[in-house]
Amino acid sequence: MDILDEEVFAVVIALAVVGSVLGIAQVMRPEVIEPFTAIGLLNSECRIGDYPKEVFEGEELKLCIFVYNHLGHPQLMMVKYKVGSKDSLPTNTSPSSEVAIKSFEYLIQHGGNTTSPIRVPIPVNSDLVGKEVAMIFELWLYDLGVGDWVYSGRWVHLYVKVREAPVPWLRS
Repeated sequence: MDILDEEVFAVVIALAVVGSVLGIAQVMRPEVIEPFTAIGLLNSECRIGDYPKEVFEGEELKLCIFVYNHLGHPQLMMVKYKVGSKDSLPTNTSPSSEVAIKSFEYLIQHGGNTTSPIRVPIPVNSDLVGKEVAMIFELWLYDLGVGDWVYSGRWVHLYVKVREAPVPWLRS
């Protein structure tokens, strides 16, 4: 019986040592950060869905923007708002060729995010009336090494149909 007790004791000690080594390895390993950013477009109540389908030229539309930072460090971020067509949407490597109408800046800690109500204008432009346009929101990051804003490759867009302004003083 003493031999059995010694064998059981040896197995228990071996399991404890292996368990301890695995536990220490888990605690001691460096955190691997897979860097990424995110941008999202929300409706006027800062929720997903129920987006406007039609807008008036000259109207100021209320929406919300969500921005998330998982780069491993605080990051200065900017969302550029542009209006274009399906042919002028950005890609993962290049921003839209359209001119920015408005921009919004945020300083976000690593692992942090912000959901901000924003107001964006629909340009007064008779060429847009009756057409479907893309409201484009691009995410830009400030690069300290370059000393300038760099396009992140992330964007969201919303298609809306532009209607003629209901009041004469908004028409061009």
